[in-house]
Amino acid sequence: MTSGTNGDAAALDPLEVDIAQVESALTDAETQIIDCREPDEWAQAHLDGTTLIPLGSLAFRVNELDPARPVIVVCRSGARSLAAAEMLVSAGFQDAKSLAGGLIAWAGSGRPLVR
Repeated sequence: MTSGTNGDAAALDPLEVDIAQVESALTDAETQIIDCREPDEWAQAHLDGTTLIPLGSLAFRVNELDPARPVIVVCRSGARSLAAAEMLVSAGFQDAKSLAGGLIAWAGSGRPLVR
């Protein structure tokens, strides 16, 4: 797994997307973007247009997501979101991905966060 900071898609885990792909998905109404961090983390900073579903609640709230539509999951560093993407794939989602490097990589690239 890569840190995702350089946008090198060739080095990504098959369940990861890079910053540019998430940036594009933020303007795509088809893609569901989920933040799987805790509410206190969300309150500090998050991507505009994402839905908060903490990782610990995801299994119970998976019915809030459409398995026929793409899902991108984000977290602080990319570890929790990768676990969430794996969980979604196991639940039958065909296109579930994680932001490589998480919000650390996103912010490090100079892209905005809602604070």
